[in-house]
Amino acid sequence: MFKDYKDYPDVLNVSDVQQILGIGRKQAYELVHSDNFHVITIGKRIKISKKVLFNWIEGEQNPA
Repeated sequence: MFKDYKDYPDVLNVSDVQQILGIGRKQAYELVHSDNFHVITIGKRIKISKKVLFNWIEGEQNPA
């Protein structure tokens, strides 16, 4: 289990988002499918930059 920001990998998956935010699987998928932050889709896999997610959590705007 990760305990600190630096312990997470640079590229996160949906289960990492779930764990970080303390939300359920359905909520995590709804979030990554929203336009709140940039995600990368590789086939059926969804990847999120750790930096983008934590900036979003802190309320910072990400460049388009």
